Amino acid sequence: QLQASGGGLVQAGGSLRLSCAASGRIFSSAVMAWFRQAPGKEREFVALIRWNGFSTAYADSAKGRFTISRDNAKNTVYLQMNSLKPEDTAVYYCARGVVFSRENYEYGSWGQGTLVTVSS
Repeated sequence: QLQASGGGLVQAGGSLRLSCAASGRIFSSAVMAWFRQAPGKEREFVALIRWNGFSTAYADSAKGRFTISRDNAKNTVYLQMNSLKPEDTAVYYCARGVVFSRENYEYGSWGQGTLVTVSS
């Protein structure tokens, strides 16, 4: 089970850190990812990280502004979001899978989502 938190209302240029706490054991082969879905749009990939390593990947929209990280001891994945823009407004979901992929269908476990609203 995945529990996402940390969303909220922030002004453009501000920062937020999202957290995704996982219950139970996370196997070393797992891949953890963040996706987001804006109103009226499809869910899109944001960032991902290997649980047992340091490999990461980012959407072009997130590069240079967002950082994904993990804390194995806390079974938690984070998404640090800086220089936020109004177009970052969306519900952010964390997900767990086993394939290093940007495709949402590769992820079998999803958190409930946390809303990020960026005002201009």
